Amino acid sequence: MATAASVEQIFEQIDQVQQRADAELAAASSPAELEQFRIRFLGANGQIRSLMKLLGQVPPEHKPAVGQRVNALKDRVSAAYEQRKAQVSQAAPELTGGILEDVTEPGLRPRIGNKHIIMKVTDELTELFGRMGFSVASGPEVEDEFHNFIALNIPASHPARDPMDNFYLEGSNMLLRTQTSTVQIRVMETQKPPIRVVIPGRVYRPDTVDDTHLFMFHQLEALVVDKGVTMVDLKSTIMQFVHAYFGQNTRVRFRPSFFPFTEPSAECDVWFEDKQRWIELGGCGMVHPNVLNACRIDPEIYTGWAFGFGIERIAMRKYGINNIRLFVENDVRFLKQF
Repeated sequence: MATAASVEQIFEQIDQVQQRADAELAAASSPAELEQFRIRFLGANGQIRSLMKLLGQVPPEHKPAVGQRVNALKDRVSAAYEQRKAQVSQAAPELTGGILEDVTEPGLRPRIGNKHIIMKVTDELTELFGRMGFSVASGPEVEDEFHNFIALNIPASHPARDPMDNFYLEGSNMLLRTQTSTVQIRVMETQKPPIRVVIPGRVYRPDTVDDTHLFMFHQLEALVVDKGVTMVDLKSTIMQFVHAYFGQNTRVRFRPSFFPFTEPSAECDVWFEDKQRWIELGGCGMVHPNVLNACRIDPEIYTGWAFGFGIERIAMRKYGINNIRLFVENDVRFLKQF
């Protein structure tokens, strides 16, 4: 319990708070400074509130006197604060119809976003192929088995149709598409040759995530169907694209491969200088006659070629990115570089 001497000390603290409040309030010249003053002296954890908490230590016979002094201090500081607040407001630029008189003064510049690097690269690729005479096509990301497998000459026994290798919708034969080749089928179902399209889009495969693989990634598909189309046309188009996008000195190689929907088939790699190794862009080949037949296009009259390249891998090669996971981690330090 506080003694008479300590009560005198409380009175001294009240006087000191009053002096500090008077000095700081006189120095406050902006709304921000006034708000800081209010928090320090009149806030829930302010200096006046701290004085009120001392009442519990005061003897009963002294509580009325101490309480009156603290309340008087609070009333005086509050009134002085409101008066100073009004003075500062009057000193601010006058408003006319809610607009500052000096309308030429520049405002705050908002933070401007930008395209994600994958969107940027996709736009660059479609623009490049547009100059080469291709149009852009798109299709659904949730597909049926006909467009994702059957029409692409992938039989029921093929391991690519294993439920463990696909994202099927529960209780349905619908699935998240595993390749943008599904849009090839939809284009050939609705358009007659000649066909010349590129198809950018997301695809989904339950791959183990590492520095070159994601379970959701982006592909750029290309399809050409016409009379007299050959493998030479495919290779020359890919070479033209690679040299236009990556530079004339970019090393490219084609490796024999197998895909159910193309025959013959190949895989295309480009040299990754930073990693000092080849990185696969994707697969390519001549459209299989069974695929043309599934779309009611006569393979005796028309031939076609197609390729499907990973957009993330193209971006990695273009910008020297070593880890594909950077594209999906949403690290602003990485994204703002592009």
